Amino acid sequence: MSDKRQRLGRLAEDAACLFLEGQGFTIVQRNYRTRAAEIDIIAKDGDTLVFVEVKARSTLSKGGPREAVGPAKQQKIVLGARHFLRENRLADVRVRFDVVALYEKNNRFKIELIENAFQAE
Repeated sequence: MSDKRQRLGRLAEDAACLFLEGQGFTIVQRNYRTRAAEIDIIAKDGDTLVFVEVKARSTLSKGGPREAVGPAKQQKIVLGARHFLRENRLADVRVRFDVVALYEKNNRFKIELIENAFQAE
């Protein structure tokens, strides 16, 4: 991954965390990794544990950030979420999968929260 993309990714995750906190979320963990998956942000929204995928774009030539979370990526996030729940012995917890889409233009982000972006199968 290029330095420019890594930088955009880090800035986007930082901006997403600040945005979510401004919406009343509590950040539980960032960059949770398993062998099968990485989850960008795990947060609490009230009594719901939210697994958040952050997608940023500086150009829409490859499609928007919303379209970048396809079925294969969703499946990996769900696997990672299940691992997190088992690892932390969390049962009977309300879970949601959100996407935070960021559009970068002139060094500023336009941020969109997509709640319930997908469901666990």
